[in-house]
Amino acid sequence: MIKYIDSHAHYDDTRYNDDRDALLRRLHKNGAEKIINIGCTLKRSELSMKLSERYPFIYAAVGIHPSDVNALPGDYLERLRGWLADEKVVAIGEIGLDYHYDNVVRSRQQQVFAEQLELAASAGKPVIIHSRDATEDTLSILKKYKGISGVTHCFSGSAQTAKEILRLGLYISFTGVITFKNARRALEALEAVPLDRLLLETDCPYMAPEPYRGKRCDSGMLPHIIEKIAEVKGVTPERVASVTAENTCRLFNLDWQ
Repeated sequence: MIKYIDSHAHYDDTRYNDDRDALLRRLHKNGAEKIINIGCTLKRSELSMKLSERYPFIYAAVGIHPSDVNALPGDYLERLRGWLADEKVVAIGEIGLDYHYDNVVRSRQQQVFAEQLELAASAGKPVIIHSRDATEDTLSILKKYKGISGVTHCFSGSAQTAKEILRLGLYISFTGVITFKNARRALEALEAVPLDRLLLETDCPYMAPEPYRGKRCDSGMLPHIIEKIAEVKGVTPERVASVTAENTCRLFNLDWQ
Protein backbone atom coordinates (compact mmCIF):
# COMPACT_ATOMS: atom_id res chain seq x y z
CA MET A 1 0.00 0.00 0.00
CA ILE A 2 1.34 3.41 -0.99
CA LYS A 3 1.37 6.00 1.79
CA TYR A 4 0.96 9.64 0.82
CA ILE A 5 0.14 13.12 2.09
CA ASP A 6 -2.76 15.19 0.80
CA SER A 7 -1.41 18.72 1.16
CA HIS A 8 -4.69 20.48 0.36
CA ALA A 9 -8.16 19.32 1.42
CA HIS A 10 -11.42 20.86 2.63
CA TYR A 11 -13.04 18.26 4.89
CA ASP A 12 -14.85 21.01 6.77
CA ASP A 13 -17.06 21.31 3.66
CA THR A 14 -20.74 20.48 4.21
CA ARG A 15 -20.58 17.80 1.52
CA TYR A 16 -18.87 15.57 4.10
CA ASN A 17 -21.42 16.11 6.86
CA ASP A 18 -23.07 12.70 6.45
CA ASP A 19 -19.95 10.53 6.54
CA ARG A 20 -16.98 12.67 7.57
CA ASP A 21 -15.72 10.63 10.50
CA ALA A 22 -16.03 7.23 8.84
CA LEU A 23 -14.47 8.56 5.63
CA LEU A 24 -11.47 10.15 7.35
CA ARG A 25 -10.73 7.07 9.43
CA ARG A 26 -10.96 4.87 6.35
CA LEU A 27 -8.69 7.17 4.33
CA HIS A 28 -6.03 7.16 7.02
CA LYS A 29 -6.18 3.39 7.31
CA ASN A 30 -5.75 3.03 3.54
CA GLY A 31 -2.77 5.27 2.81
CA ALA A 32 -3.56 8.90 3.65
CA GLU A 33 -0.76 9.22 6.18
CA LYS A 34 -1.33 12.94 6.74
CA ILE A 35 -3.87 15.49 5.51
CA ILE A 36 -3.66 19.28 5.64
CA ASN A 37 -7.09 20.86 5.90
CA ILE A 38 -7.22 24.36 4.50
CA GLY A 39 -9.08 27.38 5.85
CA CYS A 40 -10.79 29.85 3.49
CA THR A 41 -12.63 32.12 5.94
CA LEU A 42 -12.36 32.80 9.65
CA LYS A 43 -15.17 30.37 10.37
CA ARG A 44 -13.77 27.64 8.15
CA SER A 45 -10.29 28.18 9.58
CA GLU A 46 -11.76 27.46 13.02
CA LEU A 47 -13.44 24.33 11.65
CA SER A 48 -10.13 23.27 10.13
CA MET A 49 -8.47 23.62 13.53
CA LYS A 50 -11.21 21.55 15.16
CA LEU A 51 -10.59 18.75 12.67
CA SER A 52 -6.87 18.88 13.46
CA GLU A 53 -7.66 18.63 17.16
CA ARG A 54 -9.87 15.58 16.65
CA TYR A 55 -7.66 13.62 14.26
CA PRO A 56 -3.93 13.21 14.96
CA PHE A 57 -3.17 12.80 11.23
CA ILE A 58 -4.88 16.06 10.21
CA TYR A 59 -3.15 19.44 10.31
CA ALA A 60 -4.67 22.85 9.70
CA ALA A 61 -3.99 25.95 7.65
CA VAL A 62 -5.76 29.20 8.50
CA GLY A 63 -6.35 32.08 6.15
CA ILE A 64 -8.71 34.17 4.05
CA HIS A 65 -9.46 33.16 0.46
CA PRO A 66 -9.53 36.08 -2.03
CA SER A 67 -13.23 35.47 -2.69
CA ASP A 68 -14.00 36.12 0.98
CA VAL A 69 -12.25 39.41 1.71
CA ASN A 70 -15.24 41.75 1.48
CA ALA A 71 -16.63 41.54 5.01
CA LEU A 72 -13.60 40.90 7.17
CA PRO A 73 -13.62 42.18 10.77
CA GLY A 74 -10.95 44.68 11.69
CA ASP A 75 -9.19 42.19 13.94
CA TYR A 76 -8.95 39.36 11.40
CA LEU A 77 -5.14 39.45 11.29
CA GLU A 78 -4.86 39.24 15.06
CA ARG A 79 -7.21 36.28 15.10
CA LEU A 80 -5.10 34.53 12.49
CA ARG A 81 -1.93 35.41 14.40
CA GLY A 82 -3.35 33.92 17.59
CA TRP A 83 -4.26 30.66 15.86
CA LEU A 84 -0.71 30.28 14.53
CA ALA A 85 0.40 29.50 18.08
CA ASP A 86 -1.44 26.16 17.83
CA GLU A 87 1.10 23.41 17.07
CA LYS A 88 -1.33 21.76 14.62
CA VAL A 89 -1.60 24.96 12.52
CA VAL A 90 1.15 24.60 9.93
CA ALA A 91 0.50 27.35 7.37
CA ILE A 92 -1.41 30.44 6.33
CA GLY A 93 -3.80 29.67 3.53
CA GLU A 94 -5.36 29.59 1.29
CA ILE A 95 -4.61 33.16 0.32
CA GLY A 96 -4.05 34.94 -2.97
CA LEU A 97 -5.93 36.48 -5.88
CA ASP A 98 -8.94 35.36 -7.91
CA TYR A 99 -10.04 37.52 -10.84
CA HIS A 100 -12.37 34.95 -12.40
CA TYR A 101 -15.45 36.78 -11.15
CA ASP A 102 -15.99 40.50 -10.58
CA ASN A 103 -17.74 40.29 -7.20
CA VAL A 104 -14.64 41.19 -5.17
CA VAL A 105 -12.69 44.38 -5.82
CA ARG A 106 -9.20 43.50 -7.02
CA SER A 107 -7.47 46.17 -4.95
CA ARG A 108 -9.07 44.74 -1.80
CA GLN A 109 -7.91 41.23 -2.71
CA GLN A 110 -4.39 42.54 -3.22
CA GLN A 111 -4.45 44.34 0.13
CA VAL A 112 -5.56 41.26 2.10
CA PHE A 113 -3.13 39.03 0.21
CA ALA A 114 -0.24 41.34 1.09
CA GLU A 115 -1.36 41.62 4.73
CA GLN A 116 -1.40 37.84 5.10
CA LEU A 117 2.00 37.54 3.43
CA GLU A 118 3.31 40.08 5.95
CA LEU A 119 1.84 37.95 8.73
CA ALA A 120 3.51 34.84 7.31
CA ALA A 121 6.84 36.62 7.10
CA SER A 122 6.66 37.85 10.69
CA ALA A 123 5.45 34.48 12.02
CA GLY A 124 7.86 32.38 9.97
CA LYS A 125 5.03 30.30 8.49
CA PRO A 126 4.67 28.99 4.93
CA VAL A 127 1.76 30.08 2.75
CA ILE A 128 -0.68 28.25 0.51
CA ILE A 129 -1.41 30.37 -2.54
CA HIS A 130 -4.52 30.50 -4.69
CA SER A 131 -4.15 32.25 -8.04
CA ARG A 132 -6.89 32.22 -10.67
CA ASP A 133 -6.78 34.43 -13.76
CA ALA A 134 -4.39 36.71 -11.84
CA THR A 135 -0.90 35.50 -12.74
CA GLU A 136 0.74 38.87 -13.34
CA ASP A 137 -0.47 40.47 -10.11
CA THR A 138 0.18 37.31 -8.06
CA LEU A 139 3.79 37.16 -9.23
CA SER A 140 4.26 40.89 -8.74
CA ILE A 141 3.15 40.70 -5.11
CA LEU A 142 5.06 37.48 -4.37
CA LYS A 143 8.29 39.01 -5.66
CA LYS A 144 8.07 41.50 -2.80
CA TYR A 145 8.21 38.60 -0.33
CA LYS A 146 10.94 36.41 -1.82
CA GLY A 147 11.97 34.96 1.52
CA ILE A 148 8.59 33.39 2.20
CA SER A 149 8.18 29.64 1.73
CA GLY A 150 5.00 28.12 0.39
CA VAL A 151 3.14 26.36 -2.37
CA THR A 152 1.03 27.52 -5.28
CA HIS A 153 -1.83 25.08 -5.13
CA CYS A 154 -4.14 23.80 -7.89
CA PHE A 155 -1.65 25.17 -10.40
CA SER A 156 -3.31 26.13 -13.68
CA GLY A 157 -0.67 28.33 -15.29
CA SER A 158 1.77 27.76 -18.10
CA ALA A 159 5.12 26.00 -17.96
CA GLN A 160 6.78 29.42 -18.09
CA THR A 161 4.76 30.65 -15.10
CA ALA A 162 5.68 27.46 -13.24
CA LYS A 163 9.35 28.26 -13.79
CA GLU A 164 8.83 31.77 -12.40
CA ILE A 165 7.14 30.32 -9.31
CA LEU A 166 10.03 27.92 -8.83
CA ARG A 167 12.55 30.77 -9.09
CA LEU A 168 10.79 32.36 -6.12
CA GLY A 169 11.61 29.24 -4.11
CA LEU A 170 8.01 28.01 -3.92
CA TYR A 171 6.59 24.54 -4.40
CA ILE A 172 3.81 23.71 -6.86
CA SER A 173 0.93 21.25 -6.61
CA PHE A 174 -1.51 19.93 -9.18
CA THR A 175 -4.99 18.48 -8.71
CA GLY A 176 -6.87 15.77 -10.57
CA VAL A 177 -6.99 18.10 -13.57
CA ILE A 178 -3.77 16.49 -14.82
CA THR A 179 -5.73 13.28 -15.44
CA PHE A 180 -8.29 14.96 -17.72
CA LYS A 181 -8.20 14.32 -21.46
CA ASN A 182 -7.85 18.06 -22.19
CA ALA A 183 -5.02 18.59 -19.70
CA ARG A 184 -2.26 19.45 -22.19
CA ARG A 185 -1.39 22.82 -20.58
CA ALA A 186 -1.32 21.33 -17.07
CA LEU A 187 0.87 18.44 -18.22
CA GLU A 188 3.31 20.84 -19.89
CA ALA A 189 3.57 22.72 -16.60
CA LEU A 190 3.99 19.47 -14.70
CA GLU A 191 6.88 18.50 -16.95
CA ALA A 192 8.59 21.78 -16.04
CA VAL A 193 8.44 21.15 -12.28
CA PRO A 194 11.16 18.91 -10.76
CA LEU A 195 9.88 16.10 -8.56
CA ASP A 196 11.60 17.63 -5.52
CA ARG A 197 9.45 20.77 -5.89
CA LEU A 198 6.08 19.01 -6.15
CA LEU A 199 3.38 18.43 -3.55
CA LEU A 200 0.32 16.19 -3.86
CA GLU A 201 -3.19 17.54 -3.39
CA THR A 202 -6.81 16.78 -4.12
CA ASP A 203 -8.44 20.14 -3.27
CA CYS A 204 -11.32 17.89 -2.26
CA PRO A 205 -14.30 17.94 -2.47
CA TYR A 206 -13.42 19.61 -5.79
CA MET A 207 -11.30 18.50 -8.75
CA ALA A 208 -11.87 14.74 -8.65
CA PRO A 209 -9.53 12.96 -11.08
CA GLU A 210 -10.54 10.54 -13.79
CA PRO A 211 -12.39 8.20 -13.56
CA TYR A 212 -14.29 10.12 -10.86
CA ARG A 213 -14.54 13.49 -12.60
CA GLY A 214 -17.64 15.38 -11.49
CA LYS A 215 -18.06 13.40 -8.27
CA ARG A 216 -17.21 14.39 -4.71
CA CYS A 217 -13.47 14.07 -4.36
CA ASP A 218 -11.53 12.71 -1.38
CA SER A 219 -7.94 11.83 -0.54
CA GLY A 220 -8.46 8.21 -1.52
CA MET A 221 -8.39 9.36 -5.14
CA LEU A 222 -4.82 10.67 -4.85
CA PRO A 223 -3.29 7.43 -6.24
CA HIS A 224 -4.77 8.33 -9.64
CA ILE A 225 -2.91 11.65 -9.52
CA ILE A 226 0.23 9.90 -8.30
CA GLU A 227 0.07 7.47 -11.22
CA LYS A 228 -0.20 10.32 -13.73
CA ILE A 229 2.75 12.16 -12.22
CA ALA A 230 4.76 8.93 -12.24
CA GLU A 231 3.95 8.45 -15.92
CA VAL A 232 5.03 11.99 -16.82
CA LYS A 233 8.19 11.84 -14.69
CA GLY A 234 9.19 8.31 -15.69
CA VAL A 235 9.40 7.04 -12.11
CA THR A 236 7.39 4.66 -9.96
CA PRO A 237 4.24 5.74 -8.10
CA GLU A 238 6.02 4.80 -4.88
CA ARG A 239 8.80 7.25 -5.72
CA VAL A 240 6.29 10.04 -6.39
CA ALA A 241 4.47 9.41 -3.12
CA SER A 242 7.69 9.25 -1.10
CA VAL A 243 9.37 12.36 -2.53
CA THR A 244 6.24 14.52 -2.38
CA ALA A 245 5.64 13.44 1.22
CA GLU A 246 9.18 14.46 2.10
CA ASN A 247 8.64 17.78 0.30
CA THR A 248 5.42 18.41 2.21
CA CYS A 249 7.00 17.63 5.56
CA ARG A 250 9.96 19.87 4.77
CA LEU A 251 7.69 22.78 3.84
CA PHE A 252 5.26 22.43 6.76
CA ASN A 253 7.78 21.24 9.35
CA LEU A 254 6.22 17.81 9.85
CA ASP A 255 7.72 14.41 10.57
CA TRP A 256 7.68 11.72 7.88
CA GLN A 257 8.09 8.14 9.14
